[in-house]
Amino acid sequence: MGPDDRMALGSAAARNLATTTKTRVQVAGQSSRNLIKLLPWTNVQSGTYRVNRRKILAPDGGKIKVKIDGNSIYLEDAAALRALPFLQSLEQGFLETLRNRFETETIAKNKVVFKEGAKGDKLFIIVQGKVDILRNDAKNEPVKIDELNEGDYFGEVALLNNSPRTGTVKTSTNCTFLTLDVENFYRLLDEAPGLKQEFEERIAKYQSELERVNEYGEVGAKVSSGAEEETLAESFVDYDEMPPEYPLNTVRSIVRIDTRIADLYNDPFDQLQEQIRLTVEDMKERQEWELINNQQFGLLRQAPPTMRVRTRFGPPTPDDFDELLSKVWKEPAFFLAHPRAIAAFGRECTRRGTPPPTMNVFGVPVITWRGVPLIPCDKLLVNGKTRPAGPDGTTNILLMRVGEERQGVIGLHQTGLPGEYSPSLSVRAMGINNQAIAEYLLALYFNVAVLTPDALAVLENVQVGNYYDYSQIGK
Repeated sequence: MGPDDRMALGSAAARNLATTTKTRVQVAGQSSRNLIKLLPWTNVQSGTYRVNRRKILAPDGGKIKVKIDGNSIYLEDAAALRALPFLQSLEQGFLETLRNRFETETIAKNKVVFKEGAKGDKLFIIVQGKVDILRNDAKNEPVKIDELNEGDYFGEVALLNNSPRTGTVKTSTNCTFLTLDVENFYRLLDEAPGLKQEFEERIAKYQSELERVNEYGEVGAKVSSGAEEETLAESFVDYDEMPPEYPLNTVRSIVRIDTRIADLYNDPFDQLQEQIRLTVEDMKERQEWELINNQQFGLLRQAPPTMRVRTRFGPPTPDDFDELLSKVWKEPAFFLAHPRAIAAFGRECTRRGTPPPTMNVFGVPVITWRGVPLIPCDKLLVNGKTRPAGPDGTTNILLMRVGEERQGVIGLHQTGLPGEYSPSLSVRAMGINNQAIAEYLLALYFNVAVLTPDALAVLENVQVGNYYDYSQIGK
């Protein structure tokens, strides 16, 4: 049947006379950005937020950097020893000498390095391998309380006094250590009388403050209690002299648009506004990625070693989630996990016959554990990638308490910016060049602060590729 044989108007011609219903530009890469929605945001003045804290006794300076060059093992530099709290105030020249007094030792897997109650005679720095820290329970049976690996140290109490070892250390792999003999250490101090006096004064002060230290290492006040009249305790609460500060980070972009396009093709959608909207979406996606993964301030970076837990077997189990809850037990707000990690946890619950209940968050059902919601977020990478290709991989899961009043995790931004498009996001015209291209500067300012270390915990080594043949379970 040819075009001249039609009995009525065709659809192709009719569409030229009709109004087409259009949508805004759709973006598959746009996520729900749940972390940004759930974080309480605090307005920051002058671009910096300072977290004032109580003084922490002998704060941990982090891992000690060690170099391996062929058969030689040595400290990266003398400054690496300042990671040891008791050496932080000692002069550089002494540390240079001390650096050369370390010796190398190797201990095989499943061997006891020293036992609880033994005389402390050495400081150990782990070069390679892992060790378990054990402590005797009420039945005098050793119970694992911690795990240390490369760059960690133990036995440092031996540098303070001749008190017995407070725990048992056992290798879980073949290990290589750098060790410092305590007698050698004090022999060096004897050669520098002024330095020895400074060190002994520091230790005396440390041991005095130790009586007032809580489980988080904070130096508290002496208090009196009891029904009988007594002399009241006298003390004060000291502050951290170098509190952490969080300057606002920036995500920026320049949007360019031909003024002819903006003039002629502006209905039903404003071309400039669509360009800005789509760019803002990408900036906010990057903002959430930075909040989690930034190497300076991201949440994965801010979690201290004591708040990190490794999965027992790889897949995320209810036991692992309970371990996280034991870390952030004061008003936990939510778990944050990659959707594949949440699916892996659901499979573990199904396998155990304990399917987790759900609750609505932002009108969407999400699963919970112990009443705490598991919030999906694709910025928690799997194998270091946003979109992993294969079915297997590992990731991390976060658990946090949020809010200033709860001393939790908070987002930081600054409102009232010139050209503010939304809180802490500005759009400012930069002018039109000689090719009639208009340019607009978009800037988004933000950061994230963890007010107290116990507000954030990380479950590491979470495997997402585990599946089960449920028909075989129970056979």
